[in-house]
Amino acid sequence: MNSSTSPCSGRSTTPDMWEGVIEYVENARTIAISGHTNPDGDALGSLLGLGASIRAQFPDKKVDLLLADDGSIPRVYRFLAGADELEPSVRHDERYDVFISVDVPTLGRLADSAAVAKRAHGRVVIDHHPTCEEFGDVTVRVTSAAATAVLVEELLNAAGWPCTPDIATCLLTGVMTDTGRFQYQNANPSAFACASRLVDAGAQPARIALEVYQSQRLEYLHLESIVMSRIEGRAGGRVAFSYAYEDDLRSCGVKPAECDGLIDIVRQVGGTELCLFLREDEPGSVRGNLRSKGSIDISGIAVELGGGGHAAAAGFTFKGTVEQAAQVVLPKLEALLQ
Repeated sequence: MNSSTSPCSGRSTTPDMWEGVIEYVENARTIAISGHTNPDGDALGSLLGLGASIRAQFPDKKVDLLLADDGSIPRVYRFLAGADELEPSVRHDERYDVFISVDVPTLGRLADSAAVAKRAHGRVVIDHHPTCEEFGDVTVRVTSAAATAVLVEELLNAAGWPCTPDIATCLLTGVMTDTGRFQYQNANPSAFACASRLVDAGAQPARIALEVYQSQRLEYLHLESIVMSRIEGRAGGRVAFSYAYEDDLRSCGVKPAECDGLIDIVRQVGGTELCLFLREDEPGSVRGNLRSKGSIDISGIAVELGGGGHAAAAGFTFKGTVEQAAQVVLPKLEALLQ
């Protein structure tokens, strides 16, 4: 599905869009839920919020909360209720009745959780990314939704499942992080309406802001200063670019999972329209983040490089060096401006 209701409704879905999802969950005895590899606030908030609500509504069901990677989640999201119950999917070889994917456009982005999805009797997909590859038996995909957490909140409302203060805080974390604290172009009326409902349900926006944006480690701030010092402009200042090497992360004592916010440092440069941040995770592998501050769609570049995302925010992984990635990507950004 890829449609939306009237903006006046404050919702991006209608109750009938959720009938298949609700039926799958109600009929399942065992359920696994997973977000994408290298999970961000939306993937984690949606996963934890949905999992907690299903557990509260159906205490007799087995509901496992899985990580697509065999590692830890970013430190800033560990305050979310249920975060300590997340388990790497590689530890689970069960054949679940239902596998629910949240915030994942393709099987490839599920990483280790893809095997769990393939074994399941049924697959449900809840997502807001555009894709050419549908892998769910039931899919609710609304690309106009600001975050997958918005869709999960609408599912809970349509199904009549619980939305406790802890659940609401998980979901609001997804909405706040995917809209850049409501600063990005995707902060539409339904996102604000959803946030209002979640705060009314007990979500704590002040705590989310404190934990996610105002509790950075000193080591991360040192890395941030390095990235800031390397920012350079291209195309007469319309493109901003910076980068970090693996050695930078190691010397500062920062893990790749902590680095999602570094693109926002580059995005702050006044007068720029397009932004690129490159991070070397290991020799020969570079993670690229793209941002558009206006109407120019950068998702095509990410897709061309094997990644994906939205018109204003996308990413990719490049096999090579930071310098090689810059030589490939920067001309593509400059070409978009023409």
